[in-house]
Parts: sequence; C-alpha cells; structure tokens
Amino acid sequence: MKSRKEALRTAKKLFAASTKGGQLDASTARKVVAKLKETCPRGYQEVLDAFLRLVRLDVEKNRAVVHSAVALDEATKSRVTAELKKKYGPQVSPEFTVDPALLGGVKIRVGSDVWDGSVKNRIERLSEQFN
Repeated sequence: MKSRKEALRTAKKLFAASTKGGQLDASTARKVVAKLKETCPRGYQEVLDAFLRLVRLDVEKNRAVVHSAVALDEATKSRVTAELKKKYGPQVSPEFTVDPALLGGVKIRVGSDVWDGSVKNRIERLSEQFN
C-alpha cells in the first residue's frame, strides 16, 4: 500500500498532466480515472481519492455562485460577470440564484472566497454586537 504522501504526490503529477495551458482538461482527467480503475496499481484508491479532490477543488475555483434576494436584470448580471472575470480570469463561470432569505443585497462565492453584502448578514453582525 502506498503511503498517503506518495499517493498525494502521484495524484498531483496526474493532475498536472491533466491540465493544458493552466486549465483542467476534462477529457484527459476522465482518461486518467479510467486508466487508474483499469490497471488498479498498488494504492490506486488513495491516488484516485486525492486526484478527484484536486479536480473538485479546481472546478470549485472556477465556479462563481451569486445569490441575490431578487432576480437580477441582465445589465447587472453582465457587470457582475465582467468583474468576476477580471478578478478570477476568463475561465470563471457564474451561476445566478435567487434566495429570498437574504432580504436584500448579494452574496457571492468563488471557491473559498465569499463576499456577503446581504441585509441578512448585516443584521446578524449587528445583533452579535449587542449580545
């Protein structure tokens, strides 16, 4: 059985081989997973788990989820998209959702970055100051 460090090192190498121009190539990643499952090398499950984690993190890094209290108009959506692409690069793909629980404002999540400009968040912060 491979050690955890060896599995992670191997997964990182496989992930690097699955990228083209700094972007994850989905077809290459699928081929890597298929080859690992087909050959079943020693410790392949740990390598596969680490590889899939790296893929998931990369996908999340390039996905922006924009929650708003009301539906945004097209002009606002295009401005938000342009700003996200300027900050995170052209590969970021925004998803817009409506969440009435926010009461007002917008909450944006890109990977592990979160910007919360919602009324709900402001009320929660204000109530914490009084407690």
